[in-house]
Parts: sequence; structure tokens; C-alpha cells
Amino acid sequence: MLQQDSNDDTEDVSLFDAEEETTNRPKKSKIRHPVASFFHLFFRVSAIIVYLLCELFSSSFIACMVTIILLLSCDFWAVKNVTGRLMVGLRWWNHIDEDGKSHWVFESRKASPQEGKTVSEAESRIFWLGLIACPVLWVVFAFSALFSFRVKWLAVVIMGVVLQGANLYGYIRCKVGSRKNLTSMATSYLGRQFLRQTTGDTQTSSGE
Repeated sequence: MLQQDSNDDTEDVSLFDAEEETTNRPKKSKIRHPVASFFHLFFRVSAIIVYLLCELFSSSFIACMVTIILLLSCDFWAVKNVTGRLMVGLRWWNHIDEDGKSHWVFESRKASPQEGKTVSEAESRIFWLGLIACPVLWVVFAFSALFSFRVKWLAVVIMGVVLQGANLYGYIRCKVGSRKNLTSMATSYLGRQFLRQTTGDTQTSSGE
């Protein structure tokens, strides 16, 4: 079901095209997608390690910069399109409609009562820990590069903040966006009911 927020053109929808769920599920505390969990952390942690140690192993700034940007780009794609869907049942993207208007779509997979909880608690912890901690580190690196006058590294660090911050923002919206929409819909419904009742009372008083 599509719910659209008219204020910022966002949509919250159920993730129906996620991978098929089997009837015999592992325990919620176990990691059900070890490969996805590994790559969720691998690219972003590798980018941070290369940033911290590259000057010790290479004197070429260009080689270091290209390596870090490649790792950040791979991380952005993997987290946005793969690990979020598999590990926590969330996904987000942007699309342009026929009128040329931009829409942000945020998906959340809803588990049916018969299936129970579909998200592994261990995977959820890994996902959110990596998603939150790494952008915070890039923000710290940005201030460090700024105050230490490492201007040539500032562009690389800003790239890390932007790419990983975008995924963090997108998944937070996936997590809490539906609640905001439900509140907005309830407020709008109550407002319409109040206005209708007030209008009806006014018409009745006028008729008398």
C-alpha cells in the first residue's frame, strides 16, 4: 500500500519483492545472511582503514584517493540496494514521475502474524551499528582535516560524509517515516470529521 507525504513527496510502501521466506526459520539471534553482513561492514571499514594508513604505505595521494572513493562507492551501492533489504527489510530510492517531479520512496517489509518476526536481531545490530558509527567517524575526520589544514584530504572526507550520511538518512526515514505518515493521516482525518460536524451543526442551527 502506498502512502505519500505531500509535504516532501515521500512514499512509504511494503517491500513485497524481498527474498522468499522459508517456513523453517533460524533463530532470530543468528546471522541469516553472513555474506551480506560481511560486505555491509567490509567496504566502509576498509575505506576508513585506507584513509588512516594509506600515507604509511603509499606516497601517491591520487592512488589513495581513488581507492577510498571506490570503496565508498561500493559501500553506498551495497548498503542501499542489498544489505538493507536483506538484513533489516528496508529499502529506499528516488524516482521521477511522468510530470518530471521527484519522489523519494521508503520501503519497509512487514511480517505477517503467521510468519512472525523476519529480521534477525544480530543482523539488525550489525546493520545499525555500522550504519551509524562510520558516518560519525567521517564527520570526526572532516573536522580533523579542517583544523589540521589537510586541505587535499578534505574533499575525500566530505565524500565519505555525504555517501554514508545519505544511506543513514534514507534508512532512518524507512524506519520512522511510516509512523509520521500515520500520525499525519490520523490528524487529517480528525480535522475533516471536526469540520464536517461543525458545518452540520451550523446548518442545523440556521434551519431552526
